[in-house]
This record gives sequence, C-alpha cells and structure tokens, in this order.
Amino acid sequence: MAYSEFTLESVLPAFQLQKIDTVGLFSQVAVVPPSDHLTTALARKAALATAIGTEKARSEMIVADVLVELLEHFDRRISLFSGIDFNVDVEKDLTGVCDFLVSLSPNQFYLEAPIIVLVEAKNVDVKLGLGQCVAEMVAAQHFNTEKGNDIPYVYGASTTGIEWQFLKLEEKHLHIDMATYTLERCDRILGILSSMVAQKA
Repeated sequence: MAYSEFTLESVLPAFQLQKIDTVGLFSQVAVVPPSDHLTTALARKAALATAIGTEKARSEMIVADVLVELLEHFDRRISLFSGIDFNVDVEKDLTGVCDFLVSLSPNQFYLEAPIIVLVEAKNVDVKLGLGQCVAEMVAAQHFNTEKGNDIPYVYGASTTGIEWQFLKLEEKHLHIDMATYTLERCDRILGILSSMVAQKA
C-alpha cells in the first residue's frame, strides 16, 4: 500500500497516532509578505490553474511558486523536492511519491535529513489529502530517525493551491489545524511555512 491509499481514518490506527484537533493552531505566527515576483506570478497563474482543474496544474502553477518563495526566503539554506520517490519502509506501507518535500539540508542534489515539511496537492478538497500527508509525515519521522537527525516536529500541508490546511506531528501526537487558509492571505501561508522550517510553530 502506498501513501496515496491512506485515508485519515485508516492512517491513525495504522501508526497508533493520537489526533488532536485545534482551531487556529498556526494563527499566531508572524506573516511573511510575498515578493512582488510571487504576487505577480500568482495573479497570472492561480485563476488559470483553477480553470484547468487538475492537481498537476495546481501543483505547477501555484504550490511550486509558493514553495520556491519559501526557499528564497531562507536564502536556499533549505532544499525543495517535487514528485520524488520516498520509499522508507515497505513493510509499514511507507512508500510512494511525495508531491513536495522540504528538507533543512541545503543539499539540492539528493534528499538528506532532516525532512521538515511535506505538502500534498489536491484538486478539489484539502481534506482528501490529509491521510496521505500524514502517512508521508510518519515516513519522514522514520527517515529522520534512521539518519540520526531527530527533530521535535514534522509538519504537513494539504492544499488545493487556493486553500491550505496544516498539520503538525510530534512523536505520536498529530495536531490538525481545523482552520483553512486561503491564497488571498499568501502572507499568512508563507508565515506558517516559515515557522515550520524554523521549528517555531
């Protein structure tokens, strides 16, 4: 079974996770204003991606631009990967392709620990991506531990590009922010992603 086959209902017992629903889990983080380049790019492409109506279009035209902005915000001291195989543990069904991975390593040529953020792009409903995203977050925990790079939290996001929902995994405790954030507040989304990289969320 691959990441994409997990639902939120199935992933919790599979990895003995305790789900904690919180309203506004990331609401207190500082905003990060988007650059003029990102603002212009989103103005040009967001509506088009929505009209095309596929996960690929949303990933390439919205999500990728937001995450490249995150990369630039940290002066490329982090790395970003898109559409890579992330096969961590076949016996535990922690295999498959991740839409986007962010690592605290600046190495862009191959994936190094610690992996900090996983972003799953969906076409219509962010909730449909939660199970897959959580499975990838668990895999990241395993990967980080195997590489001797334990960090307190692994974060995730399920997004349509327009709507974003964020998660936080601490050991076996899965925190889900019940709030969704829209692209209209891109500064808030960038702020949350930046706080995740800084391990301050």
